[in-house]
Amino acid sequence: MTDPTDTINIENVVASTGIGQELDLQSVAMDLEGADYDPEQFPGLVYRTQNPKSAALIFRSGKIVCTGAKSTDDVHESLNIVFDKLRELKIQVEDDPEITVQNIVTSADLGKNLNLNAIAIGLGLENIEYEPEQFPGLVYRLDEPKVVALLFGSGKLVITGGKKPEDAKHAVEVITDRLSELGLLG
Repeated sequence: MTDPTDTINIENVVASTGIGQELDLQSVAMDLEGADYDPEQFPGLVYRTQNPKSAALIFRSGKIVCTGAKSTDDVHESLNIVFDKLRELKIQVEDDPEITVQNIVTSADLGKNLNLNAIAIGLGLENIEYEPEQFPGLVYRLDEPKVVALLFGSGKLVITGGKKPEDAKHAVEVITDRLSELGLLG
């Protein structure tokens, strides 16, 4: 059987940073090739990088959120591209703005079908939300690591709320151990 931790895949890394000054987004949008800015739809300017693939949401306050990256390295690379583009527009950006990872979304596969009803009962209701009429997955809030895992009947997992890639590995280990102890991992 494949070790479920070997199936972990980063789907999205969300990080934030800032350049410490207000921006005139209308003017930036006109000068920054490829930028999308429609304040009626969304208050930020959207700038997409292709390599690595991500989207930077740039706000008037100077705050920037990067989303869609597949690794923390990609986040840093993408944001450095954004910083360089802003510098080309004569916007003051410090040499190395602090970048904070806010959320890492990962997927994994336990390799077995799961009986979500039995798991909901076995794990106890204080950390679980399971309403199959509303959503097909079971929501499991872990305390350590502090993440939320969505478990599906297919054995697939989505883990969100991690701050570093190791959080997902730890969460998969905790879930696998708990389900094995309960005899629910088949």
